[in-house]
Amino acid sequence: MSATTLSAAAIAELNQSLGSGTSLTARIAAIAAQVPGRIAFSTSLGIEDQAVLHAISDANVFIDVFTLETGRHFPETLDTLDASEQRYGLKIRAVYPEARDLENLVARDGINGFRQSIDDRKACCEVRKVRPLNRALAGASGWITGLRRDQSAGRGAVPFAERDAGTGIIKLNPLADWTLAQLEAYIAANDVPINALHGRGYPSIGCQPCTRAVRPGEDIRAGRWWWENEDGKECGLHNRPAHAKPEAHEHLKGAAS
Repeated sequence: MSATTLSAAAIAELNQSLGSGTSLTARIAAIAAQVPGRIAFSTSLGIEDQAVLHAISDANVFIDVFTLETGRHFPETLDTLDASEQRYGLKIRAVYPEARDLENLVARDGINGFRQSIDDRKACCEVRKVRPLNRALAGASGWITGLRRDQSAGRGAVPFAERDAGTGIIKLNPLADWTLAQLEAYIAANDVPINALHGRGYPSIGCQPCTRAVRPGEDIRAGRWWWENEDGKECGLHNRPAHAKPEAHEHLKGAAS
């Protein structure tokens, strides 16, 4: 049975199971019990995802854990990957961009072409993140994320469970209702390894060229793609329209040919 066949009633039941009053470990256990088939967790190795990783280990359930290795990460992010594997005794699968897609992108836009325009930046995210995510999620029934409602205005209505518009997979957000204070308390209480950059003013960490520390009073995602002015900045992983084609930006395929 695939999770794409889950009824609206079943998804509503998932939302109820993952609701307030349950621990994060209990929420992960509920996901494993109620979602049939392979459940995947795409971790960015940020503070939210480290909390989820700890709960997966605590629940002692099998979840396919992977990270998108874009090739442009901070060294501290890779250190977090190594520390997490050692702490929890599990392998975090690294998913890389397709070499030809990356070569074509750089041939067309240059190594730092993502700063030329929003479209060029989104094309870079498409090659380095969106397409690898699509490959990693192929055949999965559920997709666990670390999204929280108070991360940004655009995420203010994130449910615990929903059908992802782009893939049809059941997207699961066990931290949806957590505040930053709750998250930080959980990390401290369980001595969860986190990225050293969180202590240097980086609440949201992406690729190194596209992330800076935030200033006092700024939104927690203000350091992502800081040179852009549009609101609700996303890379395309979590705001995909219904029936989105995995191979967007097809013109990149022939850019170097």
